[in-house]
Amino acid sequence: MDSRKWILFIGIIAIFLLQNSSDVEGRHHIHSHKKHKSNNGNAGSPVYAPSPGDPGSDNPDYPPPISSDPSNPPYSDDPGNSSSPVSPDPGNSTTGCTFNVMDFGAVGDGSTDDTAAFRDAWKEACQAESSVLLVPENYVFLITSTIFSGPCKPGLVFQVDGVLMAPNGPDCWPKGDSPQQWLVFYRLNDMTLTGTGTIEGNGEKWWSLPCKPHMGPHGSTLPGPCDSPALIRFFMSSNLMVTNLRIQNSPKFHVKFDGCEGVIIDTVSISSPKLSPNTDGIHVENTKSVGIYNSVIANGDDCISIGPGCSNVDIESVTCGPSHGISIGSLGVHNSRACVSNITVRNAIIKDSDNGVRIKTWQGGAGSVTGIYFEDIQMDNVRNCIIIDQYYCLSKACRNQTSAVYLSDVSFRNIKGTYDVRSPPIHFACSDTVACTNITMSEVELLPFEGILVDDPFCWNAYGIQETLTIPPIDCLLDGMPETVGESNLYACN
Repeated sequence: MDSRKWILFIGIIAIFLLQNSSDVEGRHHIHSHKKHKSNNGNAGSPVYAPSPGDPGSDNPDYPPPISSDPSNPPYSDDPGNSSSPVSPDPGNSTTGCTFNVMDFGAVGDGSTDDTAAFRDAWKEACQAESSVLLVPENYVFLITSTIFSGPCKPGLVFQVDGVLMAPNGPDCWPKGDSPQQWLVFYRLNDMTLTGTGTIEGNGEKWWSLPCKPHMGPHGSTLPGPCDSPALIRFFMSSNLMVTNLRIQNSPKFHVKFDGCEGVIIDTVSISSPKLSPNTDGIHVENTKSVGIYNSVIANGDDCISIGPGCSNVDIESVTCGPSHGISIGSLGVHNSRACVSNITVRNAIIKDSDNGVRIKTWQGGAGSVTGIYFEDIQMDNVRNCIIIDQYYCLSKACRNQTSAVYLSDVSFRNIKGTYDVRSPPIHFACSDTVACTNITMSEVELLPFEGILVDDPFCWNAYGIQETLTIPPIDCLLDGMPETVGESNLYACN
């Protein structure tokens, strides 16, 4: 081969290598966004979702109807607010990006209002598939009541590794903000709230309001408005996960789900003082397909409370107490219909609590509670270990009524431990006119924590069976079925 052919051959090889190198570089993609200027001033009061306690609502805990049609989004009058639902733009898609709130102007000193930075970070994270909104460690972020609205692209992770903190009491709460809720996640699908950090509610000043139970002069309870915010609320959302976080000192409920479906809560720590009023750990209502696992809850009210409209709830490996135990209800308030079904609590520990496992309904309700399974539960110094109370009332003014929520197919299996002798460990107070049916007791062994044995479980209009002898003996369950359960249409649930 002569020299001209060699030169031509070498030239072709060089061109090929240069083109291939360019193609490789072209496959790399780096996402970047501008660092937003810090806004340390007050971001203003966010527009908020209609809260459960809006004026005119008969039941302050029931979510108001809100259109879930994305073509008719609420809160659209303020395009600069994260409360306005974000419609993902398929033409400007990013995937797997991290949006650090510090890059959007958050200060994280525990006193500067960082709300605006969180809203801005949410807007961008919402539009990116499998994105992470990062709350970094070693910082304390103060934000005011905020709605984080969807719809967003799937796989969004809100990762709290630092401390996320609510304003310190009613006097620091912005006047225009909802007094019913702090952080609200609304109309989302496939979203995770997680992290190694803490969500701090600063609830102490709310608990001591004189309108709270026994917080007035000489232990009284004064009249007057007594709104307090739930710390975290998930509303009209699906396929949610809450994992690993420490959530503490909520003014009211710590975590609340209403109108949701497909919820997993795993390895969460929830805590507030034993005497903090109305600080339920996890509350679910109108929510289906829920799993609560491997969590520790200590608070001033129910560890877990299950409200109306819930089905397929699985609670396992939860440690509860001090608290008011694990409750279904209260149900049927203001003569309302309540439907609850297929609830399982297993492998739980309940300690130093006012109640163990409880079903509570008001007189005058309708609907039914069916398919309830309490299994493999250890009680340690618990008052009212096993209780059905169909005369639930917050005052002495409640009257007996002819209708009630119908309870059926409730089983208590392998429940053992110790009880506080101030109350009988087993209490079944069913409605005068609507009996409880198909109660099953098996391997229930409860001994006094200290003092003498109280061996008088109480039953009223309760039908069921003992598969094994119980300790203390329970001889008051009625055999078979009642002659009538009342008007069947009152208790039907779809």
